[in-house]
Amino acid sequence: MSGPAKDEITLILRSIREGDSEGPARLLALVYQELHELAQARMASLPAGQTLQPTALVNEAYLRMINQGDGTWENRRHFFFAASRAMRDILVEQARRKAGPRQGGDMERQVLSEIAAVVEPPSVEVLALHEALDELEKQDPPKAQIVQLRYFGGMTMAEIAEVLGQAEITIHRHWRFTRAWLKQRLDIE
Repeated sequence: MSGPAKDEITLILRSIREGDSEGPARLLALVYQELHELAQARMASLPAGQTLQPTALVNEAYLRMINQGDGTWENRRHFFFAASRAMRDILVEQARRKAGPRQGGDMERQVLSEIAAVVEPPSVEVLALHEALDELEKQDPPKAQIVQLRYFGGMTMAEIAEVLGQAEITIHRHWRFTRAWLKQRLDIE
């Protein structure tokens, strides 16, 4: 996103904090495309069979953010971090619903025949990552922010560096460490 747009986001955020009732609509028009691209990137990495679409994820996340009445986002960085957190919360809630008793919960599917075999995408991945990320947030909040922006926000390393105001090489170094930590924590080979 270009410099003037970044500045415009900050100005709109300031006007929202000051009570501008038109601010949220102006903000959404300015950031919608970027939020949609982030949601698309995140949804693309989820298992097939998701019922939630990127547009719905963006809309739900934005509504939650606005309806919480917080509106104290200081700048673009803070806003996009809050947006990625809202997207994460929505995806975790959806995964929990899919893992719940009405959706089959922990029951295992029985294969009736190879032709009728049905494979349900595991929502447990999102829940396991959520729990690991909660643990990481307690141990090392800056690294947890990187994971959140990368995994739930779908951002590139360059975008994360820009949002967090750090050098891209630092973000890469933290990402390598955090990825190894997550692999160990989640028992990924």
